[in-house]
Amino acid sequence: MTDPANQDLVPARLRCGIVVRVREDACEIVRDRQLCSVRYAAPFPSPRTERVSPGHLVAIATAPDGTEAVVWRWYDAVVLGAEAGLIRLWEPSHGEVLAQPRPAHQSPQPGTRAYLSAGLPGADWWVAGGAAASPEDADVELDEVEQLYTERDLWNTLAGSAARIPASSPRVRNRASGNAGPARPAITT
Repeated sequence: MTDPANQDLVPARLRCGIVVRVREDACEIVRDRQLCSVRYAAPFPSPRTERVSPGHLVAIATAPDGTEAVVWRWYDAVVLGAEAGLIRLWEPSHGEVLAQPRPAHQSPQPGTRAYLSAGLPGADWWVAGGAAASPEDADVELDEVEQLYTERDLWNTLAGSAARIPASSPRVRNRASGNAGPARPAITT
């Protein structure tokens, strides 16, 4: 259960970005048609350069102090087909996997791309909506990610520990960087 004293640390919203480049401390993403670099939240597992790749979709939370952090990642996977109510997908890091479709989503067609995630309660793998050209159009389970962070009291890992940092592109919008926060239990993404 979430500590009532930490209720003010719940971000106003989660937003999505599409990964363009990956470093161990941050990833460069596209969102709102601009490039920006966002640090990972403290519980985001390492090694991040092996877990996150260009094309992945990430959820970014904004803390009350304005700092941002990557809190979740969805793989960009190819749909191979359906069997026994599950969707078979291929993703470069995991090969073929069977995923539970989200109830609100129609079964994706073979040959299309869809967002795949692991670590949310209820299934080993989940498949959400089809891969989108724009992160604002991505149809993924942001409510479930928010619920997971709330139930595990992880929002307080964002305050001051995950600020937007400069990227190599001059088009990047920057905010002041924060200090590293305390280590928290790892989450699986």
